[in-house]
Amino acid sequence: MESQESISARIELTPQANRIINVVKAKYNFKDKSEAINKFLEIHGHDLINEEAREDYVKEVLEVINKHMKSHKSRKMTLEQLDSLCEV
Repeated sequence: MESQESISARIELTPQANRIINVVKAKYNFKDKSEAINKFLEIHGHDLINEEAREDYVKEVLEVINKHMKSHKSRKMTLEQLDSLCEV
């Protein structure tokens, strides 16, 4: 497990969640439930965090970009104009 700053949290578990954490704790021979919860989240948390963009969303974004590029292909902006627009 990575060594990072820990966050303390008081949580209430349902009986089912408690059983699951106890299984994880026993399976990996952890000394406490915190280690078990961290392991469970490490295993299953990637599904939530690293969710990939849906194919239909990517197609929609590409269509918007292509439409914009066709409408404004000859339009140019200097670096100074871009900095001004971005308030740099």
